[in-house]
Amino acid sequence: MAKPRLKEKFDSEITSDLKDKFQFSSVMQVPKLVKIVLNKGIGAAVADKKLVDQGVEELSLITGQRAVATKAKVSISNFKLRDGMPIGAKVTLRGDRMFEFLDRLVSIALPRVRDFKGISDKGFDGRGNYTLGVTEQIIFPEISIEKVNRISGMDITLVTSTNSDEEAYALLKSLGMPFVNKNKEE
Repeated sequence: MAKPRLKEKFDSEITSDLKDKFQFSSVMQVPKLVKIVLNKGIGAAVADKKLVDQGVEELSLITGQRAVATKAKVSISNFKLRDGMPIGAKVTLRGDRMFEFLDRLVSIALPRVRDFKGISDKGFDGRGNYTLGVTEQIIFPEISIEKVNRISGMDITLVTSTNSDEEAYALLKSLGMPFVNKNKEE
């Protein structure tokens, strides 16, 4: 099986560029992408249980890996929510599937967003992880618009091996993430 295009680029170019930029003494200190987590909260699932199955199916189609239903951890009577009820879906990608998904996200899905001018660089959490919200699942070509009965979004979290937002920004920028704000140096 061939290496994903982004993994090839990371191994051949990005690693040495980041090592030189941050003056790391070893290639092992260069930040890496550890995993990508897609999370989809389905609030309307309290009334209709089939929505969770549809959410799991959509995430599985998008990622090529089986998603799992997430369950409520606490009961909230105002929302008619009980502990253990399925209320969302998530999937965690690692290795080659992670690089394949990131490549499709950056080159195909994000440019299909209406009025797309780039993604914000404010989604970092202070520990080197980046989260972006996608408002419509139909930006992914795997989702057929005819089969969708409800437009819903999802959170995509990119987890890196560094604790520095600056290093994580440089890594994600070099992997092709289309950041719009120029607050951080390039």
